[in-house]
Amino acid sequence: MTLISDGGDAPLSSLSGQLSPDEVNMDLTMCGLLVDRAEELAQLYADKGNWNDVKEIWFDERLSNRSTRGSSQKIYRVLTSRFKNAPTALPNPSVLPQVFDQCDTSRDKAQILYLYLVSDDSLVRYVVHEYSARVARGEPNPLDFSNETLSTILGNLTYSDGSSFDYAESTTERWCEGIRSVMREIGVLEGQQAVEGEFPSVGTTPLLVALDYSFETGGEDWITAPRGLLYLFQPEQRWEELFDRAATTTAWEYLELHGDLDLRPSEETYSWVQDGGDS
Repeated sequence: MTLISDGGDAPLSSLSGQLSPDEVNMDLTMCGLLVDRAEELAQLYADKGNWNDVKEIWFDERLSNRSTRGSSQKIYRVLTSRFKNAPTALPNPSVLPQVFDQCDTSRDKAQILYLYLVSDDSLVRYVVHEYSARVARGEPNPLDFSNETLSTILGNLTYSDGSSFDYAESTTERWCEGIRSVMREIGVLEGQQAVEGEFPSVGTTPLLVALDYSFETGGEDWITAPRGLLYLFQPEQRWEELFDRAATTTAWEYLELHGDLDLRPSEETYSWVQDGGDS
């Protein structure tokens, strides 16, 4: 397969000037990925089928002895927002337990939950787009998540009404620590003190989710800008290897169209979840 890059604009455009102030919040200061709790919520939703029952069990049985109700309410609101607002391009939260069953590590689960975070949180999405552009441009240390670099990126955010990003320095610093926490969980940063990251390795299950997500969101030209891989900071040099890996599973296959190889889902996207496996 030959990938074509015109060397022009970054595959993911900047969101500066596109977001309204009402879309942006600092929820990441209260709640990171919290893989274990998110997995509990997904399992409850799969079992009960509605969020009202999930909420009742969450407060009455799960968290009463672990944290204050106020803290639990914040965590519940933020985590469920990611699931409730999930685009159809991601697995329905009701099947997430099946997806997680196919994950080999907690990092696999974190990389999947990260896609829900990016889809739901506009400020995280803006920052991820900016870092994806740094990767695409081949900048030195493109995944530098120091307060200095993050603050510069946040300071460059202009809202659609012409106003600018404006939060207290202490709040911004907590948000920066929140994004670094997320980056540690998905494998970009190693260790509590690290601020300069590496392109993370991607397990098979998050790879399938990322490709299905890319296919659903990218139209006919999805393969030249696979959103899921871009969000996971996979440089273009890695894409062909990742496509080949996917094609070794039963979920994806190469088809010859007009003399070129084209990567496509073997059936419908996410059919591999219902099939109970990827190989």
